[in-house]
Amino acid sequence: MRSNAIEFLDSRQLRKDVKPLAFKPGDTVRVLWRIKEGEKERTQAFEGVVICKTRGSLSATFTVRKVSYGVGVERIFPLHSPRYESIHVLSRGAVRRARLYYLRKLSGKAARIEAMDEASSKKAAAADKKV
Repeated sequence: MRSNAIEFLDSRQLRKDVKPLAFKPGDTVRVLWRIKEGEKERTQAFEGVVICKTRGSLSATFTVRKVSYGVGVERIFPLHSPRYESIHVLSRGAVRRARLYYLRKLSGKAARIEAMDEASSKKAAAADKKV
């Protein structure tokens, strides 16, 4: 059982602009991540398919996978990190699993995820606005 002091400290570090239901596994997202090089800071985009999300208040993460020059690259992002600027959902995927680890074994056309049809994506967007 967590004490009230720990819950209070955790709640102060949570991002207010993050909606946990804004994206789900199977969606293609673009994460704008701030990178510090020396004294300069720049923003780098990482675009790929969300293959899993882990729950938790402050320790929630999501994994994004992309194929870059024929090599699969996965990156785990903390959901409540102050290092990213935004997360843009580019397309919604129609998948029936919560963890898409099977994409690691597939390549080419077999690794594509079918896009949701218009009606389903509008229902999902309406549900996201209600929450």
